[in-house]
Amino acid sequence: METSPILAWTLRNEIPVPADVQPLLVEGEQAVASFKTFRDSATFTTKRLIVRDAQGITGKKVEITSLPYSSIHMWSSENAGGLLDRDAELELWTKAGHIKVRLSKGADIRRIDSLLAWAVLQH
Repeated sequence: METSPILAWTLRNEIPVPADVQPLLVEGEQAVASFKTFRDSATFTTKRLIVRDAQGITGKKVEITSLPYSSIHMWSSENAGGLLDRDAELELWTKAGHIKVRLSKGADIRRIDSLLAWAVLQH
C-alpha cells in the first residue's frame, strides 16, 4: 500500500551538535548525533529526533519538529549499495503518519540506520 509522506526531510553530512539544541532537551535527555539539513539541523537524542528548520529570508523564524522514538512503528532504508550513496533514503512509519528522509551525498545511510535501530529498539 503506497502512502504519501506527511513530511519529507533531507539529511546531509554529520555535524557537531548545534548549541541551540541544548535548551530543547528535557531533564535526562542527551544529544547523540546531528546532521545538516537543507536549512538547519536534525539531532538524534536519547529520546527523540529533533528537526530544526530556519524559515524566511532572515532565518529568524524556526520550526521545530520533535519525533519521539516511541511513535516509530517501522522504518526502511534503501540505497544502491555504496556507503555514501547519493540516492539513499529512509522511510519512517509513525503514529502520525509516513515520513520520508532523503540522504544527500555525505550522509552515511548505515550510520543513520544504526542510530534509528539503537533509538527505536531500546524504547
